[in-house]
Amino acid sequence: MTFPGDPTALPDPWHALHELLAAMDAEIEQVYVERGIEGVRPRFAYPLIRLAHTGPLTIRELAESLNRSHSAVSQTVAAMRKEDLVSSEPGPDARTRRIDLTERGRALVPFLEAEWRATHASVAELDGEVPYAMTAVVEEVRRALERRSMRQRILGHLVEPPR
Repeated sequence: MTFPGDPTALPDPWHALHELLAAMDAEIEQVYVERGIEGVRPRFAYPLIRLAHTGPLTIRELAESLNRSHSAVSQTVAAMRKEDLVSSEPGPDARTRRIDLTERGRALVPFLEAEWRATHASVAELDGEVPYAMTAVVEEVRRALERRSMRQRILGHLVEPPR
């Protein structure tokens, strides 16, 4: 069923990319499950590996070191805490928490580092198999957005309804 004038009835240009990324993450998670590692998501690998190399960090410090938003890292830390991968203690002031690896989290790091390297090798392999390397395409899109931001592009196409 379509709805006249409903812009969401048209094919979504983002859908294929979101679907591909979700499928790739699901495949990585399947590697964990096949190794008997339950409750670990691919998005946990980066912060767990970083904490293993830096020691305890506040959420802000961890977010900055990963080049991620405070909000995203806070949500990831909460999910990792539920899986007993990290612990948190009060930080230097009442508003901060220091995040550290638990014994379980620390024990997983060698495998996560190996998976990280294998995943990067797999991406390089994929780049060699397709006519347009994913990493090159992402870099080209990033450069195009530096020349003209997504916001500017949207505003250039935006036709607002009459008030």
